[in-house]
Parts: sequence; structure tokens; C-alpha cells
Amino acid sequence: MKNSKRLTLHIFIALLAGILFGWLFPQYAIKMQPLSDLFLRMVKMIIAPLIFATLVVGIAGHGNVKNLGKIGFKTIVYFEIVTTIALVLGLVMANILKPGEGFVMKVSSASMGVVETMKTGSQGMSLVQMFVHSVPESVVDAMAKGDLLQIVVFAIFFALAVCAVGQKARPVLDFLQSTCDVMFKFTEYVMKFAPVGVFGAISATVGQNGIEVMIGYAKLIAITYFSLAVFVGIVLVVACKIVNIPFMGLLKTMKDPALLAFTTASSEAALPKAMELMEKFGVPKSIVSFVMPMGYTFNLDGSTMYLTLATLFCAQIAGVNIPLEQQLMIMFTLMLTSKGIAGVPRVSLVILTGTLASFGLPLVGVAVLLGIDQILDMGRTTVNLIGNCVATTVVARWEKDFDYNKMKKFLAKKEC
Repeated sequence: MKNSKRLTLHIFIALLAGILFGWLFPQYAIKMQPLSDLFLRMVKMIIAPLIFATLVVGIAGHGNVKNLGKIGFKTIVYFEIVTTIALVLGLVMANILKPGEGFVMKVSSASMGVVETMKTGSQGMSLVQMFVHSVPESVVDAMAKGDLLQIVVFAIFFALAVCAVGQKARPVLDFLQSTCDVMFKFTEYVMKFAPVGVFGAISATVGQNGIEVMIGYAKLIAITYFSLAVFVGIVLVVACKIVNIPFMGLLKTMKDPALLAFTTASSEAALPKAMELMEKFGVPKSIVSFVMPMGYTFNLDGSTMYLTLATLFCAQIAGVNIPLEQQLMIMFTLMLTSKGIAGVPRVSLVILTGTLASFGLPLVGVAVLLGIDQILDMGRTTVNLIGNCVATTVVARWEKDFDYNKMKKFLAKKEC
């Protein structure tokens, strides 16, 4: 556990150093962005082979083929319940706290140009389109693009074929098991570069936007993070309580990937380590390798809650009053459009732009949010990660397949 504690310390030091460097030397700090981009590219090259290998081994190697449909159904049911609660909570918080009231807009023409570009590419997928899109034309193309949903679908069919072939496919299964071991060791090597990536991401963000952006947007930032905290307290803590999982123990277990997700605002950066830790925490590999990747398509709790909050924020700063009936229509629209495009850059802003355009609401609010999207995305991404970790424990417990003894031993070991 010493290496884990050392990594956490190094990431935290890199976070503070990045803030300080970005504040004192903004002109140089902006040039640090390639460090973050390089680290994220290193992470992305892990994701596809890791998910493919772990999912195939989890299904074909542990005899879970018959239970796959049942696990998938329970997973989707949980995702829909939780994301619906997130959408409702975002509406409630926006109506009660009114983050857009009294906001003084300062929007550049450059920002509005970016918004207009987003508007042209903001069409979401219908359910039918998403269903068709889930099947890859080429698994190589899916892996190259990092499309988790397509990789999961291909891996499921591949695992079913391995099971059908039987003993003849044993060499393939052994190879993929070895691939899993190699990719987790590969992940350890990549994580050594995490502090460098964190320093680059934070220093570039502060250098580009300045410390002043935190002051000017203080109300919106505070309300967003407070709302995320309320969601964690009301939904995720309660979910853990229902399945008899210590939430604080889970949180301590996930501190490294959570800190990584927060500082880089990237779910992909934290995914490999999170999957490894959840397996050690007591969740079977088959459930971890299925639920976690699916979660990054269907269970973006933080991003989903933020979308309804941000929609009303955009209306409030423009002085537009949205009646309750239209708010509910917006919520149901977001319930569909927030699925299936998790890999798109600035995905929340893209979906938000499309939603505002669909309901005839002013787009100026999106331009306002551009300045602090990175800061808000840090919180959203962290909650997305924690939400998906909770989802794996809930599904595992629902399947009566969670290893409480393994969890207790792992938590006791971490305390040492």
C-alpha cells in the first residue's frame, strides 16, 4: 500500500504546484497542456485491450454466460433509476438556488463562435440510432476510437463464441488471461506519469483562465459542487447502505483514481485503476468488467445532474422563465440525449447546446460556461467515477455475488 499512498501524495503535490505555477507564470503554464495530453493518450492506449480482455475472461472464464442477460437487465434498471434521480435533483437545485440570477454576463465573440460550432454538431442519438451504433462495423475501428459500448458488445459476442467452442478455445482464454495480467502491470507503469499529467492539466487551466475565474463564477461553482455533494449523500451513500457496503471504505479505496479523475477531468484516466481496485474490493471480475464500461455510456451521474442544472442556469441569466411542464420535457429529453455519446469532447456542453436549441432557449449561457467548464468538469467526472463504482457493488450484491470477506480483508490491509 506504500506505493498507493506515495502516488496519492505525488498527485496532490502536482495539483498544488500546478495551481501555483498557473497563477504565477500563466504565459508558461498554458504551454504545459501537452503534458496532460500526453498522459491521457497513454491512458487511452490501455483502455481497449484492458476492457476487451477482462470482459471476455470474466464471462467465458468464470461460467457467467447464463447470468449475463440477468446482470445486464439489472445494470440498466439501476442506471436508469439513478440517472433519473440525478436529473430531478438538478432541476430542484436550479429552482431553489437559482444559480443564474444576478449573474453579469461577459461573453466574447470567440466564445459565441465556439457555441455555434457546437450547435451544428449537437444532435444526439435516438434510441434506435444508439442501438444500431452499439454494434461495431469493425472492432479495430471501435478500439481506435475508444468507443466503450462497441467494445463491450464485441467482447460479449466473442466470449459467447469462446464458451460455445469449449476446450478448443482454451488457448485463446489463457492468452486473454495473460493479457489481463500484462495490462494491469502496464497500468501501473502509466500511473507513474500521473503527477506529470495532473501538473500539466491544472497549470494550463489556471494559466488560461486565471485565478479570477474562480471568483467571478463563485456562485455557480459553489452551487454545482454543493449539488454534486447532495447527490452523493442522498443517492450513493443510501445505495451503499442498502447493500451493506461502507461508503467511506469504498471512498478510501477509490481515493487514487478519484483524485486522478478530479485533477485531469478524465474518466478514462481513472478507469483502469478503478477496475483493478473494485475487483480487490470484493466485486467479481465479470461484473466489474461489464458494469464499469457500460456505466461510462449509461450512468454518468455527475454529468447528468449538471445538465438540468446548467439548462436552467442558461435560461435564468437570459431572464427566461421556464414553466414546470417544459422543465419536465427538458428532463425527459436529456434522459435520452445524455446516453451513448460519452466519448465526445466537452460532451456536457455539446448536449446542453443541443437541448437549448431544441427548446428555443438562448445559447449565450453556453458561452458563459465555456470559461469554467474544465473546473466544473472536474467535479462531474469524479462523481461519474464514484457512481459507477457504487453501481458495481449494487449489481454484485443484487446478484448475491459480492465477497464481503474479501472486502473486509482489503480494507483492513489498507488501514495498515
